[in-house]
Amino acid sequence: MAKVGWILIVIVCLSSCRQKHDWPVYRGDKSSTGYSTLSQINSKNLDQLAVAWVFHTGDARAGNRSTIQCNPLVVNNRMYITSPQLVLLALDPATGKELWRFNPFAGSTATGVNRGVTYWQDEKGDRRIFFAAGAWLYAINADNGQLINSFGKNGRIDLREGLDRAPEKLSVWATSPGIIYKNLLIQGTALEEGYDAAPGFVRAYNTYTGAVEWTFKTIPPPGEYGYDTWNKDSYQKAGGTNAWAGLSLDEENGLVYLPLGSPAFDFYGGNRAGQNLFGNCIVALDAATGKRKWHYQLVHHDLWDYDLPAPPTLVTLRNDSMPLAVAQVTKMGMLFLFDRISGKPIFPIEEKPVPGSTLPGEYTSPTQPLPVKPAPFVRQRITENDLKAISDSSRLYIQKLVGKARTGSIYTPPDTSGIIQIPGTRGGAEWGGASFDPETGLLYVNANELPLLLKMKSISTAAGSQPGEHLYNINNCG
Repeated sequence: MAKVGWILIVIVCLSSCRQKHDWPVYRGDKSSTGYSTLSQINSKNLDQLAVAWVFHTGDARAGNRSTIQCNPLVVNNRMYITSPQLVLLALDPATGKELWRFNPFAGSTATGVNRGVTYWQDEKGDRRIFFAAGAWLYAINADNGQLINSFGKNGRIDLREGLDRAPEKLSVWATSPGIIYKNLLIQGTALEEGYDAAPGFVRAYNTYTGAVEWTFKTIPPPGEYGYDTWNKDSYQKAGGTNAWAGLSLDEENGLVYLPLGSPAFDFYGGNRAGQNLFGNCIVALDAATGKRKWHYQLVHHDLWDYDLPAPPTLVTLRNDSMPLAVAQVTKMGMLFLFDRISGKPIFPIEEKPVPGSTLPGEYTSPTQPLPVKPAPFVRQRITENDLKAISDSSRLYIQKLVGKARTGSIYTPPDTSGIIQIPGTRGGAEWGGASFDPETGLLYVNANELPLLLKMKSISTAAGSQPGEHLYNINNCG
């Protein structure tokens, strides 16, 4: 049977009524609300739904390991999607007819995932799709799918450049799209998570030329705010602290919000003593200049891979003193709310004592921030009694697997005996993020619980180790 790829299916109501409403930004709008005013499909006519069209991308990966994570855009009567092999396609949203495709990996094998693209247009009718694949960010004509050669170098820019390190030694890409402010494309990146990871600087590119207009250095160099929260040479060696999950924008106030990930290496920070700003911070920047307006660190000196996993959601509260807020969901299953302009917490956040690490050379923050409310939306502690089994043999298997691992709080530091995390690094809120209904004032979160057994072991960093051997060693605890 021929490979047909994964399938995109659009379902519509059989009613004759028609509504037009674009979805021009990843997650619906620049506030990252995931909200639509469309009402044609509703709870009263679900039984009337029918398949309108089916589109086959035609490029499934071998071994049934394909995935489409793209949140499609619909704008100007076009739908823009990406395929399992990271091909960019434009479709007619009414019929599913393919209008054009752009394949950045023609003649080679694609790797990674893509969760969406960025649409931009100016008053003269210049319409562009900004699309990341591999280490490259492309500018594509939204009408015909052709590269815009005046952007960057022959239509693309190298995301590895401009990070104060040798580009050829870095691994940098973008799973989530950037966000547009006027004629700026503000872009975060995804990185490796080992000791040699690239730094996660956030950059603003000129939408016409691709030139870098500003850079926010998430690992501060000497003289910049936050430098003293690291070792003195961390700005030259440390990596991570990147905005891989996407961004949010308050266009009226000119503020862009960054949800930053953990410093690398994810689970050991003996080489990066200190609180490690701006790791695990929500940061508000002046969108025009990249200057920091405010920040709040939600995990100090992260040892658990507790990246901020989704763009902050801009919400309006029924609160006369601070109605404009930004809501950040986390992997730990907590929701933090801040005033959009000042960064002041809407509800108190208390610094609570947490256990210290037993690993040699490790630094542990003595406290971690916990919001007084709202309450966590997932469990944050697991005990041996929670380790259910469906049979005697499965119980023995679980007991052997867990061994002497500790079951503690979300901030129990990793050690060589092992800890069991819940909700885990794939738990809490994932990259899908929260959605906000401005009509009801309700915030919706897909809550996940995926317990993780985490063990540490010492590895050799001796010169001469082969890359493959090194990669195996840092990921194998057997």
